[in-house]
Amino acid sequence: MIQANYAEIQRVLVDERSLTDAAEAHGTLAGCLCAAAGYRFEDWLLDILPSGQAQPAAAMALQALFASTAGSLAGLDMAFEPLLPRDSEPLVERTGALATWCQGFLYGLGSGCGATQDVAGLPGEVGQVVTDLIEISGAAVDPLQTDESNESAYAELVEFVRVGVQVVFEELAPLRQSRPSPKGASFH
Repeated sequence: MIQANYAEIQRVLVDERSLTDAAEAHGTLAGCLCAAAGYRFEDWLLDILPSGQAQPAAAMALQALFASTAGSLAGLDMAFEPLLPRDSEPLVERTGALATWCQGFLYGLGSGCGATQDVAGLPGEVGQVVTDLIEISGAAVDPLQTDESNESAYAELVEFVRVGVQVVFEELAPLRQSRPSPKGASFH
């Protein structure tokens, strides 16, 4: 599966005057896809763009991201990846983007889960993953640790998010199939 380019999606969102950045927008998308039955591209645009519509070139880039994200979550090969800056970017920027990605995911998940506002009420391992993502949403580089230690911690968090989101998607499949897509609740 082709991984979207964070910088390109960030540019598209800035051009479209989005109030969210690429990491948060992708987190919102992943959260809504995990929780909401029948979540559509148009629904995502309403969540991330002031007008709920994008210019044709921007719409193509965002549609490609939507399709690849939905496909990777639904696939059996565990190919899902959160949209984050490249590893060549400063660790502070990458860590901030990961925290923002988690905030977006929690918003999307809460919007899609509707009345389920208590994490303890979520099925299977979902409640624990959500609790951990709440913690990761406050992640920052530890100035008391070495660069290598911080890089290692960041890589572990990204892998946890990647796998945790797949677990949430799988565990919430019955919920997505049993009810329509409500809006309004949030876990953060």
